[in-house]
Amino acid sequence: MKLLVPLAAAAALLRPAALCAAEAAPFESDIAAFEAADRARAPAPGAVLFVGSSSIRFWETLARDFPGVPTLNRGFGGSSVADCARYADRIVVPYRPRLVVFYAGDNDVAAGRTPELILSDFEDFVAKVRAAQPDVPILFLSIKPSLARWKLADEIRRTNRLIREYAKNARGIGYVDVFAPMLGADGLPRQELFRVDGLHMTPKGYALWTRLVAPEIRRWAAAKTPQK
Repeated sequence: MKLLVPLAAAAALLRPAALCAAEAAPFESDIAAFEAADRARAPAPGAVLFVGSSSIRFWETLARDFPGVPTLNRGFGGSSVADCARYADRIVVPYRPRLVVFYAGDNDVAAGRTPELILSDFEDFVAKVRAAQPDVPILFLSIKPSLARWKLADEIRRTNRLIREYAKNARGIGYVDVFAPMLGADGLPRQELFRVDGLHMTPKGYALWTRLVAPEIRRWAAAKTPQK
């Protein structure tokens, strides 16, 4: 008597272990690369830590944009708010930051995650960070309006509103609106702020973010000292 194995189950049995591991722990290679860099040269505690998706990952001018402010970039492209929460114990907690600057949400909305779930994921991120460092301030940069995802603008606005309200009522959570300043007089995203893909930002986009974020870094980080 022959045993009939469903095709899908048979395919799963034949899948490489490395592929299964990657699906179980997405972005593991990115996180492991951060840890390898830390072993080679451990960052000093007390930096302003930038965490999030590709808009953070591609912010390669942090040191120049915020002179006199120790900064550390732990952005990993394609990540969601939930991914940042999942790895918070590895990309935030070890650094004992003075301030966390957080940007993610584009990918969440594009994947169909609701504003309510995205807020819940951000609350999870905050809880994991605060479990290790209760007083660290966290600065949320609103989800940006991009040319490539403009059809999702209403969902992005709703998500931003929910997180802004949460930040208003939460201890030590700041909120920076980058959405409105990135719109032109016609109410659409300003083309000069985006690369040809309509999603990732040009140097002009990062220059705008720097002007918006710099005063908030001074405000939130000035009175904080790294915890031992």
